Amino acid sequence: MIVSGRIVTPDGVVEGSVHLDGDRIASVGPGTVTADRWILPGFVDIHNHGGGGFTFTTGDAAAAREAAAFHLRHGTTTMLASLVSSPFELMRDAVLAYAPLVTEGVLAGVHFEGPYLSHARCGAQNPEFLRDPSLDELTEIIKIADGSLRMVTIAPERTGALNAIRLLAEHGVVAAVGHTDGSYAEVMAAVDAGATVGTHLFNGMRPVHHREPGPIVALLDSPTVICELVADGVHLHDGTLAFAAHSAGSARSALITDAMTAAGMPDGEYDLGGLTVTVADRVARLANGSIAGSTLTMDAAVRRALGAGLSITDVAAMAATTPARAIGLADELGALRPGLRADLVELDAELRVVRVMKSGEWI
Repeated sequence: MIVSGRIVTPDGVVEGSVHLDGDRIASVGPGTVTADRWILPGFVDIHNHGGGGFTFTTGDAAAAREAAAFHLRHGTTTMLASLVSSPFELMRDAVLAYAPLVTEGVLAGVHFEGPYLSHARCGAQNPEFLRDPSLDELTEIIKIADGSLRMVTIAPERTGALNAIRLLAEHGVVAAVGHTDGSYAEVMAAVDAGATVGTHLFNGMRPVHHREPGPIVALLDSPTVICELVADGVHLHDGTLAFAAHSAGSARSALITDAMTAAGMPDGEYDLGGLTVTVADRVARLANGSIAGSTLTMDAAVRRALGAGLSITDVAAMAATTPARAIGLADELGALRPGLRADLVELDAELRVVRVMKSGEWI
């Protein structure tokens, strides 16, 4: 199979064709282009709570399958199912329910955003379920997950956080820093302990101050940390998005949706981890005004990032290559490069999705 267009590779844009061999990319080379199409690597979303009217937050496998299918239609060929702060029983049940979807390839794994987060920066996390990290809980989850647990977000100032981060890192699970009121020193200690991702940078974090730089500066300035960015114009001003991407570089910036059930759905009331979320003009908020996830899809995030002035090569890296590396999948997918899985998105001249390929097959 051959797919032609303006192909966005890690080295730049090639006007030509992607040649496929089964579910793999065989080669990328110049040639005649007959259609006005952009070809990007399939998007990789490492922070997503649901979409299309379905959620990942309840541990329901049927709902998870539908949410993944919704985002696949918007170009996301690899995604984590993100849960919010929950009782341990729900965490355990969700891992067991989603493990078969991971084996099947519907999901790339599970991400727990909480419950080991800061009350002061809980955002749309249910404060009823927030608690200090438990090595017993994490040890059991890691065991029953059997490889399907990919990432856990932790506030490093909580008691026991550094030991929890070390435990996750030892077992190949990504430890992310987020929903934190921690100091610069506390966040740097988390990075030293093995944290490698910053959860939706700027959001759910103590803001920057020139005498106490806090989490944002610590994460942006740590060469081993990949920073998640929500490019929806609500979580981040476009200028902030561009600043963060320029500061960290595309190799350390990952576009995410932080989407919830309402992505792709009409305005109205929705549930997120037991909290009522009101969506108006596509913006999701709690009654107190806190942002509660997003209604974003990855194709829209790509358009927003390009509109903020970032190059298409950098944006493709931020939407696929970098997040794939963040969760340990860079040797398998995330770029249009020979030998990698044939996941790609075909976009028209306005950067709207025309069709999506996963593992060498158009969906």
